[in-house]
Amino acid sequence: MNFSDLPAVNACLNSVSTVMLVLGFRFIKAGNRTAHRNCMLTACCTSLLFLVCYVTYHEWMRRTQGAAHTKFLEPQWFRPVYLTILFTHLVAAIVILPLVIVTLVRALKGNFDRHKKIARWTWPLWMYVSVTGVVIYLLLYQIFPQK
Repeated sequence: MNFSDLPAVNACLNSVSTVMLVLGFRFIKAGNRTAHRNCMLTACCTSLLFLVCYVTYHEWMRRTQGAAHTKFLEPQWFRPVYLTILFTHLVAAIVILPLVIVTLVRALKGNFDRHKKIARWTWPLWMYVSVTGVVIYLLLYQIFPQK
């Protein structure tokens, strides 16, 4: 494995986070707090590992390619769609980090009423970031591979 494999690794980590978020949601709705906690902690760990791999990859890109990202150039007709998805993903990814931390801290402290109040906002936004992360990977590297 080398640095160029990290986008695929990141897509896998986002996929695992998505699955854990869905399972965690289902478990808490079913009243299974232990399974919910385990899924959400796994989602946090995979998301943290994603963040480390993401920063590593983009730093490697900056050093070796002169730019920290891959530009979406072709097909030109799809570029506005891609950039819209990317922009909303990036904004949500910035917003979600402190929300996840606050949500996690409240749960770990056993403050479940306050945890539940913020989790109503955290969960859908985190899902959006995880799912669009995979979509961005597929668009940029699989469906419309950029040269």
